[in-house]
Order: sequence, then C-alpha cells, then structure tokens
Amino acid sequence: MFKDLPSAPLAPKRPFTDTRHGIARTDDYAWLRADNWQEVFQDPSVLDADIRAYLEAENSYQKEAMADTEELQKVLFAEMKGRIKEDDSSVPSPDGPFAYGTSFVTGGEQPRFFRVPRDGGDEELLLDGDAEAANHGYYRLSGANHSSDHSRMIWGYDDKGSEFFKLRVRDLSGGEDLEDVIENSGGGGVWSPDASGFFYTLLDANHRPSKVYYHTLGSEQSHDRLVFEETDPGFFVSVGGSKLNDFVFFNIHDHETSEYHILPAGDAAAVPKLVAARETGVEYDMHEGGDVFYILTNADGAKDFKIVETPIGAPGRENWREVIPHKRGRLILAHSVFSDYLVWLEREEGLPRIVVHNRKSCEEHSIAFNEDAYSLGLQGSMEYDTDIIRFSYSSMTTPSQQFDYNMRTRERVLLKTQEVPSGHKAEDYVTRRVMAPSHDGTPVPVSLLYRKDTALDGSAPCLLYGYGSYGATIPASFNTNCLSLVDRGFVYAIVHIRGGKDKGFAWYEDGKRLNKINTFVDFIAAAEFLAAEKFTSFDRIVAQGGSAGGMLMGAVANMAPDLFGAIIAAVPFVDVLTTMLDDTLPLTPPEWPEWGNPIASKADYDYIASYSPYDNVSDHAYPPVLAVAGLTDPRVTYWEPAKWVAKLRAVKSGDAPVLLKTNMEAGHAGASGRFQRLEEIAFEYAFALKVTGKG
Repeated sequence: MFKDLPSAPLAPKRPFTDTRHGIARTDDYAWLRADNWQEVFQDPSVLDADIRAYLEAENSYQKEAMADTEELQKVLFAEMKGRIKEDDSSVPSPDGPFAYGTSFVTGGEQPRFFRVPRDGGDEELLLDGDAEAANHGYYRLSGANHSSDHSRMIWGYDDKGSEFFKLRVRDLSGGEDLEDVIENSGGGGVWSPDASGFFYTLLDANHRPSKVYYHTLGSEQSHDRLVFEETDPGFFVSVGGSKLNDFVFFNIHDHETSEYHILPAGDAAAVPKLVAARETGVEYDMHEGGDVFYILTNADGAKDFKIVETPIGAPGRENWREVIPHKRGRLILAHSVFSDYLVWLEREEGLPRIVVHNRKSCEEHSIAFNEDAYSLGLQGSMEYDTDIIRFSYSSMTTPSQQFDYNMRTRERVLLKTQEVPSGHKAEDYVTRRVMAPSHDGTPVPVSLLYRKDTALDGSAPCLLYGYGSYGATIPASFNTNCLSLVDRGFVYAIVHIRGGKDKGFAWYEDGKRLNKINTFVDFIAAAEFLAAEKFTSFDRIVAQGGSAGGMLMGAVANMAPDLFGAIIAAVPFVDVLTTMLDDTLPLTPPEWPEWGNPIASKADYDYIASYSPYDNVSDHAYPPVLAVAGLTDPRVTYWEPAKWVAKLRAVKSGDAPVLLKTNMEAGHAGASGRFQRLEEIAFEYAFALKVTGKG
C-alpha cells in the first residue's frame, strides 16, 4: 500500500509543563504552537523557523507517500471539474427594480456579482471576483450587500485565510470603490436606509466579534461610532437587518444562549433596546412582521422550538404570544416573515419540510418530497410584500433544483436544475436511509449512496462521513464530488450521529458536553452495522470528518482502530482539553457551552480528558491516517493536527503511515478557489482509493 517510504519525520520532544489554572499538564509537543500565533494568522511569513521547517518536512513526506497517486489525482480532479458547469449562474433574486445574482466564467475560481433589470434587460457586472483575486495566493469573498436605494454595495474579502475581512464600498453607478476601508471586520455590513453609512462587527485580537460600529461614508475607520459592545468573552455579536429596512438587529449568542438588542435603522445615534435578557439555555431569533416581531424560541421548555409574536413597541418576553406551538420531535429550524405569510423550515423523523402559515386565516400547508433521504433549503425572498418564496431541493441521486413557490396559489415553478456537463443518470444510483442500532439501542440514521451494480456482499469499500457537533445537521444532498468514489464501487455513507439535530433538539443534547461519548459510539455503531449488513467490511471503511468531525475521527481511531481501514481528518479539533483550558485562544470561551469548561469544573475536565484524541493516543496499531491543516486557521489552529500526528508517530504500534498536509496559504476552509478546492478533495479521495486498493 505504502511501499519503500523513507522514515517519517519525528518531532523532537520538548517537555513543557503548563501550570495555569492550578492544573499541571506536561506536553511534549507544545513547542509546535507559535508564541506569536496572532501575528502568524495575519502574516504567515513570521512563523518560527523551526516550526516552519517541521511542517514543510511533513508536507514533503506526505507528498512522497502519495507520489504514486499523482496521475490518479489529476484524473479525479478532471472528473469532478467535468461535473461542474464552469460558466454557471444563479437565478437572480428580485429586489425592487433589480434582480441580483452570482455567476462564474469558464476557468474562473471566484464568483462574479451582477444584477439585471427586474423586468428584463442587460446584465450589469457589479464585482468580478477573479479580477479582485489576481496576484493573491488565497482570496475569499465574504459576499456583497447592496443598499436599499441600489446605489452602493458593501463587499469584503480575506486574502490570508485568517477570516479577518476587509470591507470596501462600491459606487454602483460608476463601478468604482470609494476610499472607505474597514479592517478586521466580520465580513459584512447592514446599510442605513439612506445609504449614508452602515453597521458592521469588528473582530478583536482573539477573533471574537465583540463590537458593533457605525461607519459614515467618507470618514476614517478611526472615527466610527461604537454602537454596541459585548464584554463577556463567551459571547459573539452579529448584526443583521430587516426586509422592511426598519430595524437593525444585534444578536449576542454562544452555542446555547442568545440575546437581541434592536435599533431603528434610520437612527444610528439611538441606544440599542434590549428585547429579552439572556437566560442560559434559552435561544431566540427574530424577524420583523409589520407591527409585530415573530420570534423563534425554545423558551418555556419548548425544546424543539416554537414561534411567538410580540408588539414592535413592547417586544419584551412578558408580551410574547404563542403562534406556532411547540411539538416534541418536530424541530423548527428557521423562519421567515412576509406581509401575508409566516414560513418556516422544520425537520421531523430526520426529514425536512417547509410550512406556509397564512397570518390572517392561520391556514397552513407544507412542501415536502417523497424520497427516503433528501435536502430542502428555504431561501425565502429579499422582499417583504410578496407571495413568492424560493427554495431548493436535492437528494443524493437528484441534482439540486431551484423553485419559485406561490404561497397563495401553491404553484411551484422550476427555475433551474443543476447541470452536470459530463452527464448524470440518477437511475444508475440508489439512495437509502437505514437505521444502525447504537450501544444503547438508539437507532442512528445513515444515508447511503451507491451504484445499482455495486455488490453488497462486504467487498465494497465505504467512505463513512460524520460530524455530530453544534447541532449541525449534514443534509442528504446532491454531491457531484463523491460520485468519483461511488463510480469506482464505493458506498458513500453519511452517519447522522447524536450531536446534530437530525432527530430533534434532544438529539443534539444527547451528543454534547457530558453526553459527548454518544457521538463517537454512534459512529462506531454505524460502521459495525454496515459491515454486518454486508454493505462493506471493516478493513474497507475509510472514516472521514472535518473540524469537530475531525475530532470525531481522532476519538474513534483511539476507541476502535480495528474497525476502520483508514482515517481522513480535515482541520481536526483533536487537542480538545488543551484548547478548552486556554482562554487566550481564539473562540475558546464561546466553546465552553458545547464541550464544558475544564477550568471551572473538574467533572468537565475529567470527561473531556477521557475522550480528547491527543490525550488518548496509545500504542494501538492505528490504520493509515491522513490529517489536513491550514496554517492561518483561527478555528482549529494548525498546531492541533501537527501535535496529534507527532504523538501518533511516537506512540502507536504497527507500520501504517500517518500523513500530515498543511496548507501554508489557507485557513479553516482550505483553498479559496472553486477548482483549487477540488484539488484538495481529489487528494483526499486518492488517499481513500489507495488504502482500499481501488487506486
């Protein structure tokens, strides 16, 4: 499989004892963390020479280990690129006299933003992402937001991968940027109604959006007015607007608690008004509906959420009146408000549907589909006074479709079906949803995709994907990339493990904090079930996950190394205990509600220590491991996978290779261009094919 490899790099052990918070812990590989990490995120060239040398040695080693797959990587890349319509364009979304959209050009890496007259006419190019990205190794646009009078547009970019975005303002009449520049923003802004300025969030040195400023066009950023500041380091602030352009919303939140403050959009000098004070574990999200706000909340024990309304002039919790009651097992995910309708996206028994509620008659109807597993996306509308909403639908076999839906007549109009230029026959594939019994008998949903001619006798390799954190649900949507594996005989499987919200909010609670082990054993149970049912066999299962899903990979590798033929861990959060003990790191305090606070709680410390992948590496014979990192990643810092790989090499038994690939010009999301990203996926898939003998 990996023949004639030279000796792998061995990171020197430099024991360091950390005694902060009265807890003594010795770490042999702590030196891989750059002391000047904040500067490195902004300028990778200042990375310590010893650390850079080690990461580059690792990159050389993995390149040599994968040298025999270079042609395969090119073939995979060509296949995946061939399934993309290179000059694709979105269906423009109407807003007043225009409709706004994005498009790509053949060979282009970055999106273009355009608009057309609402009733038809020539396209007007507003922003050319490829032109802006020229001469940048990394470039990611944060989007574009036009003003309500359609005269200007805020746009932002990150050219390092650090997720510190620079904002610019473009005059849409002439296509030129104004002199206004905002540094270190969260990536977007909300216009004042007269387009004379905008609100934005500023990131602090720890990458936390903690302040909201108002910028008046034509002034220096240093003169911007501080509108709101959140001083608790465990909370983030985001800023949003309303369809009616009447209010600006400041949403203060962590992973389980939220609080809103509101401001009249036309009065930037006003003091933001509190809606309902934060209460641990209570979340709410609000939208304007004329003279009322509609609020989605889990207050008063509504675990799977309900919708209430409250007067605009007195929005406090004492005035919340239930409109859509809580129903256990029916999780309301998001809502949107229009002049005559309230719309929400919900999930029940793992399947999504869109529900339309007439605000006057209270009559309801739903939009759903009949496949075993599918994905729905509620795009809504930019406009408030409309009967038309837009939604997307796909399944693992059905390419994405976009519909306009008339809420009054209930008519669907298909606007666009995703094109697969190289061809796709849905009838050649099978998508199924099966239930894998976990350790406690709980059935865990698994979405499967395979070719009809794939033998289900245990001989098929399987890519087993999981995430299972933050309540995130991985949709059973169309993915052209995975067809490169499926067409080579793979079974592609998504495990909907606890820690997501696939089966309601309780599904999330059963996989977080002191229930986190359920996430890992659910994934292991799915592997055991698929092998027992002859979809695959243990030595042919390639487990894959990224970020918190990468932590899942590290945990299951420690717990059940014999059940997997290989592990692919992208930007893996594997040094959980060290990170949660370090409140100086980006994002750590807001993460405590998800994982626990080992500084304040011995029970949290002991529990995290029991599964933290880095802390539980042992002398098992691990399967082949591929870890992927980003040097400027502020979410999962590069040294976590680097330390994990170093420790695996030093401790494990057996001769299976452990590879580390660090992208020296990117962060958490990997390469920024759409085709550059395909090269990364081709590399990971080549690894999966190599270890299963399909390469």
